[in-house]
Amino acid sequence: MRLTWLLSLPAVLFVASAVPIEKRDADFLSVRTKMHKDMSGKGGDPKEKYFHESIFHPHYDGRFADHELGYRERKQALSNLIQTYLATMADIGVETWLVHGTLLGWWWNRKILPWDSDSDVQMSESSMHYLASYYNMSVFHYKTPRIPDGRDYMIEVNPHYVNREQTDKLNVIDARWVDTTSGLFIDITTARYNWTHPAGEGMLSCKDGHEYRDTYVFPLRDTFFEGTPAKIPFAYKEILEAEYHAKALTLTDFEHHHFDQDKLEWIPVVKNVDSKKPPPKKEEPKKKAQPKKAEPKKEEKKTQSQQKGQPAGASPEKPPITKQPKQEQNSPANKPDPNRPNEQQKADEKILTAQAKREAEVKKAEEKRREKEQKAIKDAEAKEQKRKQEEEQAAAAKKKAAGEQKAEPPKAG
Repeated sequence: MRLTWLLSLPAVLFVASAVPIEKRDADFLSVRTKMHKDMSGKGGDPKEKYFHESIFHPHYDGRFADHELGYRERKQALSNLIQTYLATMADIGVETWLVHGTLLGWWWNRKILPWDSDSDVQMSESSMHYLASYYNMSVFHYKTPRIPDGRDYMIEVNPHYVNREQTDKLNVIDARWVDTTSGLFIDITTARYNWTHPAGEGMLSCKDGHEYRDTYVFPLRDTFFEGTPAKIPFAYKEILEAEYHAKALTLTDFEHHHFDQDKLEWIPVVKNVDSKKPPPKKEEPKKKAQPKKAEPKKEEKKTQSQQKGQPAGASPEKPPITKQPKQEQNSPANKPDPNRPNEQQKADEKILTAQAKREAEVKKAEEKRREKEQKAIKDAEAKEQKRKQEEEQAAAAKKKAAGEQKAEPPKAG
């Protein structure tokens, strides 16, 4: 009987191995901590989608959170999130770099933009494969002066990362670094070489649609972000201008914040609303209606444009572009009019001057930060050298004292 069972075992194993492995979600019951109810949007998402954002905010993981954090609490949690991620990736030997809004925050003051609610990073395809093979669903515990109670962070890799095609719209995020206390996370995407790209060799593509020439990304630059060593693309300025336009690198007022040049901080702008209502206006006696005079056709057109929400004096609606005649580049219509008032030219020059001033200030601030970083490194090296010298002196003194004790003759009884 036992022999019959052993002979039939290979056939059973063969049948079992022929069944494809199903890609399963890391569901709520397998990862939950303090939560008693799943707040992720899994129920309303397509079956093929792996990561499920919360039902109350797209930048929270509903398996670990049921509400949004306040302004200050979110800033602190995001800072801890990127610090722990960068430190962990450095420890396990995974090369990663800042992108998108996180890189824009680095440009301004080496910090996360205060109105942001997530962070974005990238890594190479080999790094993502290494992460999936050895660290998927690993939890890292951090207890630091900034996190005195301790906090767990989880690395989760999307099993669809092996699909390199941009047509996989439901799984454009390849992995996430999740704060299991607040539910905030970092989106991790893979920069893959696209060997069939129309632009030729050396093109990197991400599943979320972003594409780069590899010389714009590599070699990576070493820097600091939120006080932690980090890496950024080589041509970071060109990448930011292509994604957000040049104005995003100089505009100092955005999302109800103003950038303080002296503090190098984004300061929230609070509008003071006067609670006192204005005094009621006195009712004036109604005037008798006078017969309207006929207005010229031009005025009628202006009135119609104002009713449509256009400013007064705006030109009437243009016909479709396809019906407009194309103007040649060398035609008089494209040449500047010498008799035209120069108010617009002055405004353009003012904008360019402000941009140049902003770039000069950023360059100066960057040099100042670099000097501080170099000074901090030198001070740390000097401190370490001094510590080693003190240890060597203490060891020498201890050795000398031990030698003197051995050299002393024994005392007579």
